[in-house]
Amino acid sequence: MSAMLAMTASRRPPHVCLLTGGGDAPGLNAAVRAFFHAATRHSITVSASRFGFEGLLGRAELAPLRIEDVRGILPRGGSILGCSTKSNPFAPAAGEGAAKERAASLNALVALAVDGLVLAGGDGTMAIARGLGELGVRCIGIPKTIDGDLAATEQTCGIDTAVETATRAIDALHSTAESHQRVMVLEVMGRTTGWIALRAAIAGGADAALIPEIPYDPARVVAKIRERESLGLRFSIVVIGEGARSARGQTSEVEPARAGRPARLGGAGHRLAEELAALDAGHEVRVTVLGHLQRGGTPTAADRLLATRFGTHAAELCAERRFGRMVTLRGGEIDSVALTEVPYAPRTVDPSGELVRCARAVGIELGAEPT
Repeated sequence: MSAMLAMTASRRPPHVCLLTGGGDAPGLNAAVRAFFHAATRHSITVSASRFGFEGLLGRAELAPLRIEDVRGILPRGGSILGCSTKSNPFAPAAGEGAAKERAASLNALVALAVDGLVLAGGDGTMAIARGLGELGVRCIGIPKTIDGDLAATEQTCGIDTAVETATRAIDALHSTAESHQRVMVLEVMGRTTGWIALRAAIAGGADAALIPEIPYDPARVVAKIRERESLGLRFSIVVIGEGARSARGQTSEVEPARAGRPARLGGAGHRLAEELAALDAGHEVRVTVLGHLQRGGTPTAADRLLATRFGTHAAELCAERRFGRMVTLRGGEIDSVALTEVPYAPRTVDPSGELVRCARAVGIELGAEPT
């Protein structure tokens, strides 16, 4: 069929295409740099696709990755290769149109005549990698997402920086909240999981943390605010994940789900502010939506280190021609798992797990009774 799909193992070092799929995340450039250096040591030829699958499938053009491209990029946020959430060849579509789109996508890959794809991304990118694998395209995955919700790995590059950004925001809100005796609501990202919200709330000393995994009762948050007031503390900090919902409501959406794309979440903080105001008119509530600040900026040392470890291991998998796998972190060690074994369901916060118990132990209100 194609050189890529029908190729038999050979002794020559492989030629691979590297791309960063989905949204950007701090640490991506560290992963690109590490993969390039490690691959070069194995005499692997590395090309790159610009703007994820949009560049790969839209124009079917590759550019060689050179050493000057990866110099000085460790402290940079984003991705030097660009990112895109578009051009998913497996997006749900109707009948013949979907079949034609997949065929065109595969033909574009065939025209590139590379031995495999190295895809840095989250659950969407890994789902595409699985689909391509079923068509015979050889893929290796590098896990990245600020949400930290990719299953089969204990950590993804990007979340540590996002949590650090959210924690610094909590630190900053403390002073203004206390000065004006206000309730400050901080809305953070994380989609349908509460990893960012819960970790930042604990690290920043928030008074309440509302996460998607635990539907909340706003009356419990009000009770926490009043409890603090009885102790002479007339301000409170509440962190809420963008996918959080009250026990009687739904998630807040900026944009509904469409074919191939999930709903775009947003507005949870303002909804909570309205709920609190309806229950307790005695406190002034202000909302801060952290938004894409969590994606940008200089990655933390932890994200740079993890991304570098992921990138070098991905290069080793390429050198050994062990395609069809995703790099993972397990028990603090770098490993890999078959892409077919990466669950489609996200890795969520355990409502009765250690992190939740830790939050409760230091007095953080989670909006519901312990389970």
